Amino acid sequence: MDYKEIAMKKHAEWRGKIEIALRADVDTAEALSVAYTPGVAEPCLAIQQNPELSFMLTRRWNTVAVVTDGTAVLGLGDIGPEAGMPVMEGKCALFKAFGDVDAIPLCVRSTDVDDIVRTVFLLAGSFGGVNLEDIAAPKCFEIERKLKEVCDIPIFHDDQHGTAVVALAGLTNALALVGKDKAKVSVIISGAGAAGTAIAALMMKAGFVDITLLNRDGAITADVNYSRPHLNELAAWTNPNRKSGSLADVIKGADIFLGVSGPGLLTGDMVQTMAKDAIIFAMANPVPEILPDEALVAGARVVATGRSDYPNQINNVLAFPGIFRGALDVRASDITQTMQLAAAEALADIAAADGVTETNIIPAPFDKRVAERVAAAVAQAARTEGIARVQDERI
Repeated sequence: MDYKEIAMKKHAEWRGKIEIALRADVDTAEALSVAYTPGVAEPCLAIQQNPELSFMLTRRWNTVAVVTDGTAVLGLGDIGPEAGMPVMEGKCALFKAFGDVDAIPLCVRSTDVDDIVRTVFLLAGSFGGVNLEDIAAPKCFEIERKLKEVCDIPIFHDDQHGTAVVALAGLTNALALVGKDKAKVSVIISGAGAAGTAIAALMMKAGFVDITLLNRDGAITADVNYSRPHLNELAAWTNPNRKSGSLADVIKGADIFLGVSGPGLLTGDMVQTMAKDAIIFAMANPVPEILPDEALVAGARVVATGRSDYPNQINNVLAFPGIFRGALDVRASDITQTMQLAAAEALADIAAADGVTETNIIPAPFDKRVAERVAAAVAQAARTEGIARVQDERI
């Protein structure tokens, strides 16, 4: 099937993948008077006295902004905000289909950190949360950090944290299958951008210890002084054994390989040098770091990719709809690492309940249990942390 040709045809037919739907009747004079003037003045005045009522009297409580500057769109790179719009609309469609969250694409015509932060901050009163999307590293880290400092609604960069949540869930079950301890395994992550950094950070929070990241120049280590501050920060809390060299050098004896980098970077010969019962998550899309068949022949025990045509798909749609659903339901002020860990545990538990095997370490994207259970876990974690502004546990 030629998806490129079909996609062009369907996008021209759809003329947009999302639209506005009415929840209020405006088909009579009486209905118009209630939904608009003069009746609308009452909720306006109530919100003026207490802005928190905007979550009760408008759709703000269920609306998320999907924000990009178009600098890191899928595998296409810096294509600009307008060109990123089809992806942002697609993201909004997934929010609605999988989490019943209303989402609005905001494609910002600036790559300046302060411009983007200021734009989102000024619009934050219209939304219950913000999903940052396809913004290049390391700028994405600064944007997220600054927005968290000035906004009182959840700020979430899905390219980072959504990927980390799903990867951690899959790793939890893969380690259980092979009988290894997360505190004792050696982990190699190929790719030190947004996803790789977030995966490493969440794994460390979960109790992993020996994690080494690589970029194009090789292993990131504290023995090197990098010109990019982000890399020096990474080196300070990863690679405890100060491994150095190329992927072929550092992967020897490793238990886990996680790829968020580029196609074909991991070879069968490299896999053969890994520890027994190696776990490989080759998540580059559309072509992974190594194809599953090649990895399995070389001795890997469990293999996952980002693709839907192989088992164990590491797909962010398993995470972000439920995470935002839970955060919005309790009106959380943030989405913390603790909430992300709760989401990963909920995902892992779903697959574990069905029986973990080499080809079933993570739920399928269309598993209807996912969003509800992730949302419940995230909401409870927010209550436990004290950042939920709605405490009703029936939600």
